[in-house]
Amino acid sequence: MIYPIVAYGHPVLKTKAKDIDPEEVDVKQLVNDMFETMYNANGVGLAAPQVGKSLRLFVIDTDPIDDGDEPKVKKAFINPQIIEEAGEEWAMEEGCLSIPNIREDVFRQEHLKLQYFDEDFNEHVEEFDGFTARVIQHEYDHIEGILFTDHISALKKRLLKGKLTNISKGKVKADYKMAFPKLK
Repeated sequence: MIYPIVAYGHPVLKTKAKDIDPEEVDVKQLVNDMFETMYNANGVGLAAPQVGKSLRLFVIDTDPIDDGDEPKVKKAFINPQIIEEAGEEWAMEEGCLSIPNIREDVFRQEHLKLQYFDEDFNEHVEEFDGFTARVIQHEYDHIEGILFTDHISALKKRLLKGKLTNISKGKVKADYKMAFPKLK
């Protein structure tokens, strides 16, 4: 099932998500639906709040990005916790399916150690670097109620204010179905 992507301005995007209880959520189905939704929107990551679910879950697939020698990662991360972020911060232009047509440089650390559960609720502690670490940090921010625009300067935020308001009102073109919080 392909979900509509929740647009900027919806309260679920600014709310810290709740841990998943495997007895209450069909995790495997939700993970499959999220991958399908992400691929439909040509994304490399998608967090549950972006489909209107305030749950600590995100999926990534870095295969579509040609980033040299870095290994490709396709995974679901359930109830993740960042254990450590390390290394020098480096800038890269980021975008977000919930904020279409806006891209800005965001500084993130190059190394990440993460504890999480997979869709079978097996626990993992894993380390990630480079682009994969960046995608995970971006999606992790979503389950913490943080958007990539929260990482940019106040001046850039003011310059984007009109575009962001238009996105929340549905005045934006996207190649995928979206849910707009202020659409009348």
